[in-house]
Amino acid sequence: MKIKSPFLIKTLGFTIACFVRSWISTIFYRYMPEAINYDPNQPNFKNRYIYIFWHENLLMPAHHYGKPNISVLISNHSDGEMIAQACAHLGFSLVRGSSTRGGIEAIRNMVKLSKDGHIAITPDGPKGPRGVIQQGVIYLAAKSGLPIIPMGFAYSSVKRAKSWDKFAIPNPFSKVIMVTTPEIHIPADIDKDSLQQHLTHVQNELDRATAMAESILLGKINKVA
Repeated sequence: MKIKSPFLIKTLGFTIACFVRSWISTIFYRYMPEAINYDPNQPNFKNRYIYIFWHENLLMPAHHYGKPNISVLISNHSDGEMIAQACAHLGFSLVRGSSTRGGIEAIRNMVKLSKDGHIAITPDGPKGPRGVIQQGVIYLAAKSGLPIIPMGFAYSSVKRAKSWDKFAIPNPFSKVIMVTTPEIHIPADIDKDSLQQHLTHVQNELDRATAMAESILLGKINKVA
């Protein structure tokens, strides 16, 4: 059953934000960049980026990186309104749209916002397929000129929702590793012939970041660089 009451949606959005703050604060979280540290919380961090991570991993960046200078793309469909309310309470700026509804306008708005801050995108959202990059992030990088930063996550103990993305809810006091791989630049003059090549490269880098995070968590490697 879909919730239509604006008051109830706002209330649930606030509740979700409180849940994220309290629940995720119990997690032992470690960021291990492969090369450069891209943490936007660093003092005097001046560069701007497009941060990408799979939709299932939304909770961790929502808790750790909620800042007004980070804009998050949230779907226009009804299910996205609750997430939008939660993200607003967590401190993000919002851009509404998706690959199917409001996509062109969302890209335009994100390009404008990218002049003053970062962009965060779940490139397989809002409805999947799970773990498959969609074209929007490539166009945004080309139009904005901002590099893409892939963010991979691994969990020591996690619950999975029965949703298309198998949404990850790490268990209290568990461990989460996040890895970023080097920034990816997309040329402004990208054409249809080179689009698939860049799409494949970004897909591979995000998969690689995830695999490295999992290897660190399992003790197969001690560091990524």
